[in-house]
Amino acid sequence: MPTISNRGGALPASPIRKLAPFADAAKARGVKVYHLNIGQPDIATPEAGLDVLRSVDRTILEYSPSDGLLPVREKFVEYYARCGVGVAADEIIVTAGGSEAINFALQSCLDAGDEVIMTEPGYANYISFAQQVGVKVVSVPTSIDNGFALPPVAEFEKYITPRTRALLICNPNNPTGYLYSRAEMEQIGEIARRHDLWLISDEVYREFCYSDEPYFSAMELSGLEQNVVMVDSVSKRYSECGIRIGMLVTHNKEVRAAAMKIAQARLSPPLLGQLVAAASVDAPESYIDAIYDEYISRRDLLIAGLNAIPGVVSPTPRGAFYTMARLPVDDADRFCEWMLSSFSCVPLGGSVPSTVMMAPGSGFYTEPERGRQEVRIAYVLNKGDIAAALEVLARALEVYPGRVG
Repeated sequence: MPTISNRGGALPASPIRKLAPFADAAKARGVKVYHLNIGQPDIATPEAGLDVLRSVDRTILEYSPSDGLLPVREKFVEYYARCGVGVAADEIIVTAGGSEAINFALQSCLDAGDEVIMTEPGYANYISFAQQVGVKVVSVPTSIDNGFALPPVAEFEKYITPRTRALLICNPNNPTGYLYSRAEMEQIGEIARRHDLWLISDEVYREFCYSDEPYFSAMELSGLEQNVVMVDSVSKRYSECGIRIGMLVTHNKEVRAAAMKIAQARLSPPLLGQLVAAASVDAPESYIDAIYDEYISRRDLLIAGLNAIPGVVSPTPRGAFYTMARLPVDDADRFCEWMLSSFSCVPLGGSVPSTVMMAPGSGFYTEPERGRQEVRIAYVLNKGDIAAALEVLARALEVYPGRVG
């Protein structure tokens, strides 16, 4: 039998999904699983988008242009203008989710052997995507003890080598919930300017910024118009993860030309997803406002509940809908698997045995040992479920054989 590629064998398993077989087995035993592992909101998709889906009247579900339907790109030009970002329709390439946009950006801007710098912990799939194209991720450590604050510029510059080609940021941040201020964005921009680097900016959570300061996009950085490549998606904004629609946005013609070659090779982004996404852009402002308020209340409930559990530490996120929490356990990977395979209880007011699924923190680090006591938690469930999940987690930590501290 032939062997698989070295590349395939070396790729890391997703910390977000790798425990799914254990969750499936728990459900088969009759255990309710509270999914705090994945950023799948339980918020309803905008009716405008659902109405389009219900009323599709086409005799052929055809290919779209490789960069997406023009009316869809024009609709997003309107959306970005409302966000203070001026782009033209031909500066947008529609992708199969933000994930494909990140892949396009890495392949268009970096060669095998080049280095990309990001903060750590960072989105796990960045590490996987970079490995797939032979790019080395160089991580600048941040710490849960100061809320994962951005390190000083001088600290960033310690990690720049002759092979460094790009900075990759996620703002607001997944997995930490950290939100870069305008001043911090300008510091990052200055690094990119001084060292002539690409700045790949993942901004899919821009609607979820829990700060009085206006959101500042990398696309607004003066003098970096040709360096910035923005990644975007409708998945979380409109609770449309399943339609797989994202965007790569840049003023740089050479990047767009390179990305279009890749886009043409994969043919086209999802047709029906584009129709739904374009209609959702017209969702009333009240839709986003209600979601915003809901996530703040979920965040406050979760963070207060986590920090009330003896030995647990979790800073307050200022954006997105994730938090990293440090647990009093010997190994969070083992603990998360144990929760699904060996523990359940009936929470107060509940009627069935329940457990919690979380994403082990090790998968969000290039050096997994740094995240062995951490987990990423997504506060995407309603407050009743979050309260129940917190109770289950607290009771699990009381009896876990590998508890420390």
